[in-house]
Amino acid sequence: MGNSRPATDWLRRGLQAEGVDLVEAFFQGAAYGPHRHDSYAIGLTMAGVQSFRYRSSMRHSLSGQALVLHPDEVHDGQAGTDAGFHYRIAYLAPSLLQQVLGGAPLPFVDGGVSADGRLVRAARGLLSNFDAPAGSLERDDALVDIATALRQVAGQPDLPGGDFLAAQRAREYIHDALLSPLTLEQLAQAGGRDRWSLSRDFRSYFGTSPHRYVTLRRLELARQLMLSGMPLADSAVHAGFADQPHLTRHFVAAYGISPGRWLRLHRRQ
Repeated sequence: MGNSRPATDWLRRGLQAEGVDLVEAFFQGAAYGPHRHDSYAIGLTMAGVQSFRYRSSMRHSLSGQALVLHPDEVHDGQAGTDAGFHYRIAYLAPSLLQQVLGGAPLPFVDGGVSADGRLVRAARGLLSNFDAPAGSLERDDALVDIATALRQVAGQPDLPGGDFLAAQRAREYIHDALLSPLTLEQLAQAGGRDRWSLSRDFRSYFGTSPHRYVTLRRLELARQLMLSGMPLADSAVHAGFADQPHLTRHFVAAYGISPGRWLRLHRRQ
């Protein structure tokens, strides 16, 4: 997510979805005058110092910190140093977060800037999927992570328990359709539950999100294919990944080692 663009002001938008607007930008000097949104603004400062006036105080977000601006709160934006600042931000409709939270009160995170690891990780998960298509399992998982992190950082109690049978039916559906494109809506239909409740249930009962569960099952299949002698590129496609780099990225994230090195180590046994 580094910035290789020249140091002149620029802005681009990610793939849009209902209730989600993604923006990436770089600014030197003044960026925005005082304004307000009817959405949450949740972002990450990628480089530089992002300064803004919010709730009557000047705030400064450093590289790696998260921003949380609440709906209908006046704020502006400018570079905190001459070097300018680079950021990514998601504008999330409160109605969408209400769906994810199942009607719980909207969380309030004070201060506008947070270094809390839960929130930073959740924001990074959503904003690293800048070009993920609307409705993808990865994008929907990231929204649940954001909503959960907001509640945790705001000190709100955990949501009540869910439906184990619905989660179990969704898990079985994953195993039956592992190599097919999967969406949270499909899993919700299989489980007989709305998609946001199903996502929370799945995490509660199986310890991980639906998207990560799918990815790890596909990685297990890829390892079996690699050990059987299938080339890496073919193993990636046969296990449901787009290509070998896609497999490698998830393999390293899951196991801390590239698939090629993992395979070489196994061959030495």
